[in-house]
Amino acid sequence: MRGAMKIFLASPLPEAVIERLQHDHDVVAGFADPHRWAELLEDREVVVIRSGVTLSSHDMQMALKLQLVVRAGSGFDNIDLPYCSERGIRVVRIPGPSSQAVAEFTIGLIIALSRRICEADAAVRAGHWPKHQLHGQLIAGKVLGVVGAGHIGKRVGELGALLGMRVLGCVDQNAVEPRPVLAAKGITLTDLNTVVQESDVLTIHTPLNDRTRSLINGEVIRRTKRGALLINTSRGGVVDQRAVESALRDGQLAGAAFDVHEHEGEGVMSPLADYPNVILTPHIGGMATESQNLIGERAVQLMRAHSEGRLDDEASDDELLV
Repeated sequence: MRGAMKIFLASPLPEAVIERLQHDHDVVAGFADPHRWAELLEDREVVVIRSGVTLSSHDMQMALKLQLVVRAGSGFDNIDLPYCSERGIRVVRIPGPSSQAVAEFTIGLIIALSRRICEADAAVRAGHWPKHQLHGQLIAGKVLGVVGAGHIGKRVGELGALLGMRVLGCVDQNAVEPRPVLAAKGITLTDLNTVVQESDVLTIHTPLNDRTRSLINGEVIRRTKRGALLINTSRGGVVDQRAVESALRDGQLAGAAFDVHEHEGEGVMSPLADYPNVILTPHIGGMATESQNLIGERAVQLMRAHSEGRLDDEASDDELLV
């Protein structure tokens, strides 16, 4: 495949990137009208997808000429990889650029929970001034537990260490980062149970798969320190929110923050929405302008490499999924 490609944008990219693609390729934007996917996918050779949209085998069966799926981000639980492998469809992701954005966002949530910033903001907006009622906690000197010390998790741990936290981390057995590398970033590698039991703040950064679905469940939460904080910026299905609600009610957890949810989208209400010690955001951890521009640029590079027959040389092992 060389020259102009037929590209389907199932999710948006930065406007400047879309304009560049439109200059050189035949581009249709499926995110503008999801109901027309069956019609629009029919002759597409490349599909670009982000979180919040699922690319199923049924969808791809409509794209008879599909050769490449670009996941413009890190997670890939929304793509049917076995089907892609069976059909010989190449799949790449772009995990690097969003790592700093999600890591900074995670640290922001930790600070906001620890210092009760959202509660204070709501009170002042309502005309109250509860200065002496809103005592918070320092994060310096606390134990930060990172479940999933991969691209994002190890950066969160590194930032936490710079802020004076003692950082414990655990990783999937199939993706172990060398201990010296993590230690150099201030992260002590250990097992999940130790991380859960010793952490004042537990932050989740694992992909969603069969091993991690409901990884943080009621049994695990009961093993946390009483009054711990829980942060999830990975995938909603990794944490059992019903168990979190129960732990918030009985004080096992002092607070929680979720940027990802089991069910996402317009009109979906979280079961934790009425808890003042819970922060809820609409999956915006990676939505920093700089990161999104870098993701868009890398998507263009990978698509160009594919069109020139050098994708295997261009994509890193971390990027190339199928």
